Amino acid sequence: MAEEQITVRNQLLARRGETHAGLLAGDDSWTWDEVLDESCVRSAVMASLLRDGAPPHVGVLLDNTPEFSLLLGGAALGGQVVVGLNTTRRGESLLADIARSDCQVVVTDATYAPLLDGLDPGVPVLRTDSDEWAALLAQHAGAGVPDVEVVMDDLMMLIFTSGTSGNPKAVNVTQVKVAFPGLFLADRFGLGPEHVAYLSMPMFHSNAIMAGWGPAVASGTTIALAPRFSASGFLADVRRYGATYANYVGKPLTYIMATPELPDDADNPLRIVFGNEANERDIAAFGERFGCVVVDSYSSTENAVVVQRVPEMPPGSLGRPLDGVKVLDPVSLEETPDAEFGPHGELLNADAATGELVNTQGAGAFAGYYKDPDAESERMRSGMYWSGDLAYRDTDGFVYFAGRTADWLRVDGENLAAAPIERILLRHPAISEAAVYAVPDESVGDQVMAALITLSPVGPDELESFLAAQPDLSPKAWPRFVKVVDDLPRTATNKVLKRQLSAAGPAGATWTRDARGTAYRAP
Repeated sequence: MAEEQITVRNQLLARRGETHAGLLAGDDSWTWDEVLDESCVRSAVMASLLRDGAPPHVGVLLDNTPEFSLLLGGAALGGQVVVGLNTTRRGESLLADIARSDCQVVVTDATYAPLLDGLDPGVPVLRTDSDEWAALLAQHAGAGVPDVEVVMDDLMMLIFTSGTSGNPKAVNVTQVKVAFPGLFLADRFGLGPEHVAYLSMPMFHSNAIMAGWGPAVASGTTIALAPRFSASGFLADVRRYGATYANYVGKPLTYIMATPELPDDADNPLRIVFGNEANERDIAAFGERFGCVVVDSYSSTENAVVVQRVPEMPPGSLGRPLDGVKVLDPVSLEETPDAEFGPHGELLNADAATGELVNTQGAGAFAGYYKDPDAESERMRSGMYWSGDLAYRDTDGFVYFAGRTADWLRVDGENLAAAPIERILLRHPAISEAAVYAVPDESVGDQVMAALITLSPVGPDELESFLAAQPDLSPKAWPRFVKVVDDLPRTATNKVLKRQLSAAGPAGATWTRDARGTAYRAP
């Protein structure tokens, strides 16, 4: 029965005997046949460390190292569960993640072991660069394929959400939740043994697993690991490994585009770059500069709501949602009315048209949060999956991202969403990133504040003139406070932590404007 299951275990077993490269990391390489053998060894090591009767969870606190990939393969083969520990978490927050995910052991190395110095995780900590780890590998060398039955709904990973709007939640990642997208994306992009997938997004996050590692395993594509993302090192790595495919989440395209342009940038093997959350300007410019196709898609760690970009989609749109994905009013549970646009593209009925993106057919690929029934109940209301993302829909069915549910701003009695304002600010050629968020009004409600990262200096008069020339910018959406910054607080997957920005209030603003004015001045 197991052989009929769409599982990562079966996809790995299908790599048996393949002698082309399966894993590349620096100067090291393994064939797919060797990857399978080494994964069997890791599964045996994990089995020796885990006690019976307790969840078989192994915390992995590593960069994108070969050991991370092989441990993941071992867990898939042996029915164990890799808990992807976020390498940016610290202190009590990291200990809490280890405890609530029921890790029996934590595997780390010299890079991140210091994060646990002086702390008591309550479980053994093993370093993959230690003599102890080498002895364990030697002890289990030659281990065969684990003699266990693994089915599609078995847990394979716990992946924590990015935590932009609260504490991270551990998402249940089943075998099929990795295996099926792997098959789908490999088929969609024509991946196979002649291709190389470059993984630089953190493997403790869903994007790297479901958009990078999984498609490679499913198709026999070579995996090329970068320990972590580097904008300056990206193109050199692509050339070094012969990478034809890469995945991203968040702002990596923006960072790479900010590197100095060279006349031979397009002289590289890259053909497809797939990910989510890039802005339209970078999607087009990246493809042109590096001679590849960028495919951006909306999804989340839970992977229950999917919106796909299509060629005919209008500017600013996320694309067309899959069947069952609708924009609902969270109170009435009814579809919101279609967005109405003015002659210059301005959204006329934002308050009525904006709702939450919902999978009305159920949970989709969402397999729940680990030991967090309250969070599950919040996501699954009335038998539907509520994404926590705001959106509105035009008359042709295309949806537009309006921000997180926490991104609503109440300005002068009117609801505004942050994402449309950010899209307008990004039209300025010198603004590379914009984060719009609420700060308290002096009397009631909110005021709009924007934190901007610029490629070249932008003065207050220039910003005022630019905003005045945007016909679809509501007067209430003009940022009252503007802060020009060198960087923004982020999660490990480059999502902006707006709650940190909001908590600081308007303090430190570079420019402000009067409540009813348009001119910016230093405070």
